[in-house]
Order: sequence, then C-alpha cells, then structure tokens
Amino acid sequence: MQEPAVIIPVVLCGGSGTRLWPLSREGYPKQFLKLLGDRSLLQDTLLRVQGIPGIGAPLLVTSHAHRFMVAEQAREIGISDGEFMLEPHARNTAPALAAAAAALHALAAGQDPLMLVLPSDHLIRDTSAFASIVTQGVAAAQAGALVTFGIAPTAPATGYGYIKAGARRTESSFEVACFEEKPSLPRANQFLAEGGYFWNSGIFLFRASAFLAELEAFSPEILRAVQESVSLGQKDLDFFRLDEAAFARCPSNSIDYAVMEHTTRAQMVPFATEWSDVGAWDAVWKLGTKQADGNVTTGDVLTHNAKDCLVHASHRLVAIAGVEDVMVVETPDAVLVVHKDQCQDVKALVDMVRKQGRSEAADHRKVYRPWGSYDSVDEGQRYQVKRITVKPGAKLSMQMHYHRAEHWIVVKGTARVTCGNETFLLSENQSSYIPLGTIHRLENPGSVPLELIEVQSGSYLGEDDIVRFDDVYGRAPAPGSKAELA
Repeated sequence: MQEPAVIIPVVLCGGSGTRLWPLSREGYPKQFLKLLGDRSLLQDTLLRVQGIPGIGAPLLVTSHAHRFMVAEQAREIGISDGEFMLEPHARNTAPALAAAAAALHALAAGQDPLMLVLPSDHLIRDTSAFASIVTQGVAAAQAGALVTFGIAPTAPATGYGYIKAGARRTESSFEVACFEEKPSLPRANQFLAEGGYFWNSGIFLFRASAFLAELEAFSPEILRAVQESVSLGQKDLDFFRLDEAAFARCPSNSIDYAVMEHTTRAQMVPFATEWSDVGAWDAVWKLGTKQADGNVTTGDVLTHNAKDCLVHASHRLVAIAGVEDVMVVETPDAVLVVHKDQCQDVKALVDMVRKQGRSEAADHRKVYRPWGSYDSVDEGQRYQVKRITVKPGAKLSMQMHYHRAEHWIVVKGTARVTCGNETFLLSENQSSYIPLGTIHRLENPGSVPLELIEVQSGSYLGEDDIVRFDDVYGRAPAPGSKAELA
C-alpha cells in the first residue's frame, strides 16, 4: 500500500503584472493587491491549498525586493510556518522551481515530497473543487509523472499557451500529446473547433526527484547552476538567500521550454472549475460584482448614463458619464482610461512610461517597507513631505544623510527618537528636528501604528542619500550605493 503523499505548495511570487497598471507596479505587483475582495491574490492562493489532504507548509519563492511583503501577507492570514526562498535575479520559472526542488529534496530526509507549483496571482474561487482536482493528480505524480493542469478554454484566447490532450492514462489524467505556443486567432479558433485542447494553467504537481531528473536530461546547465546556488545559499533572518554569483550563471527559461515540452513523463488533469489569471482590467471587470447597469466600481465613484464600465478610485472622487465599455483606474499619481477591448495594450503604455524614466512604472506614491510604509505627499525644489507609518514594535535603521535635514511631527501614537547622543519619546503633536549629517533612528515602542509627517529639506533628496549603521532587517548597503528608504 502506497504511503500518503506529502505535498509541499511551492508558490511563485515573481512577476510585475504590467497589464494591471497603474494599480500593479514593479514594486507592488498584482499578487499583493486586493482586487476582488478583502484578501490579496497571494493570500487567496495560500489559503486555497489548506483543504488538500497531505498538504504541508508552503515554500514561497520571491525576490529580495518583495521578501517582506510576502512574509507580511502570509502572517496576516495566520501562516507562520512557511519557508521563503529569495532569487537574486529573475530567471523565469525553470530555475525558480529547480531551486525549490533541490532544496526540498535535500531537506526532506528521504521523503521526496510532491511539489504543487502555484502561481501567486490566479483566481480560483471554488476551493473544494480545487482540492479535488489536485487530488486527482496525486497518484500519477507519485508514480513519477510530471502533472500539469489544463483549463477547458471558454474562448479562442491568444494570450495563453495550449496543451493538446493525448490518450487517457488514468480515470483523471491524459497523456500530453504536445504543447502549443500562444496561437494566432485563426489557429485558436481551430483548436476550439477540433476539441481536446486546454489552456496551460502554469499549475503543476510532481515529485521533486522526478523534476530534477528531467532537468538533468534536458536542461543540465540550469540544474548545475541552481544546485551550486542552493549549496552556497545562506539563511538571512526568516529567508533562505540563494547564492547570487552561482544563480547569475543560470540560463533564463520557463519550465515549459526547459522540461515540459521535451519530457515523456508529462500528464494532464483537466481543471474543471472557474479559473482566471486576472491578466488585465477587462478580466477584473468580468470577475467583479456588477451593478444593474453592468458597472463594477470600487471607491468613491459616481456614474451617470454609463454602462459596462470598471471604475477603480483609490484616492479621490471619480465621476463618469455617457460612456460604455471603459476601464478607469485612479491612483494618487496616475490615471488610466482604456477601452475594454484594448486592455492588453496597457503594457505598451507602461513601456512608454518606463522609457521616459518615470517612477510611475515601478513604484506607487505609497511605498511599503518591512517596518511600515511612507507616502510622498508633496515635493518641490529643496523640499519633500512624506507621511510615514511605523508598525507597532518596528524600527527604522540607525542612519544619517549627507544632503538633507528632516523634521518629524507625530500625528498618532508614540515615537522613540534617537538623534545624535540623545534618545527621547515624542507623543501626538510633538516634533523633532534632525540636522543634516546627524546619526538618527525612528522607532515605534507602542501597540498602535505610529503616524508622523516628515518634512525633508536640502540640496538633494534622493533615496540613495543614506548610510546605515545598524538595521534589524539585515539591510546594510555600502555608503553611496543605491538603497531602500530605511
């Protein structure tokens, strides 16, 4: 009798989701957004697996830039046993999964667990159906198959890869006859007319050893670089940091190109429930709760004689009248207006923003940090105003600036301030001045969030004007290097 499967969810937390700009950005991509409810797509992904028999603690693969956001969102939903692996460079899905497989295989004490590979930005509302579908692939995966899950197509989509089902292998799975790249519209229509074609979901289930063996056969250069990166990797707080130099030598490739299109072990389980990769604003409109006129609204919105529109207001009143099939997305520093049929072209707009060197491509006005967040409220020549929020018990690094002085005014909570050789407390409506060149630190010793207004003044106000002397989050860039705000 076969032993019960041990299944480790491996959640891929990379990607920038540019088609959901301006809400999704490089610094805060779509998996962290609460687009369709009170939880983010990442949080829904983590909770979705809880009903699967044999499920273990998740392994989340993310980047240095997003590490604290991933950990915080997991903590918010009560997941405290997850492991976090940091990729030093973006190298697509094959190296990320190779690193996860190598680490799990080394640490599993001979158990050789199944890896349930999950993108972090998909929407699957029926969690019981999801658990049932994953369970249908367990027997094949335990026997050594690389199981992929195919979505029954509902339209001739040209933005997905396709899987052609071959002969039935088990009651629930089929051989994979071939993988088809993103097709032209006529070819996608042909797939639907022929039948037996499925969208490639990017969800997989396989033994760690089986995946490593196929990497050895078809992409050994990836395997070698990743194995070295894992063996030389180091623990950093709650994160496992892959070795940067070894990982940099790893070719960039997807799991489909590197393994799945070559292996003879591939099997497919049909995914017979609602699924969306929430790839663009028209998808958000389709999934949203519609009013009588077909509009989907979020925030402070007024509509008049408008039909089948999406309006997302995050910072101010947005009013529309006399329009149909329009997507309007407002943030504090950018507004998008696009016709529903042109939502895929948002990526081209983001490319234009990026080529102009504008910050709106990468960061929101509000930027999240491990200690809390800051919102750039106003700026001008030689000054900048920020609203800073520090979580209870958190502290910024001990630091100094060469080119700016700062004024801090407490709005809510209690601040512990270190300024030179002095340390003192500030309460609401009290303030402090930090002279240029003075070593300083801000802490929240209280049990409620600390909110304060920071007014910076000086000849240069860039975020790279910072020298850290001590940091509880392990961030210690060398003087003069580009750095995160402390």
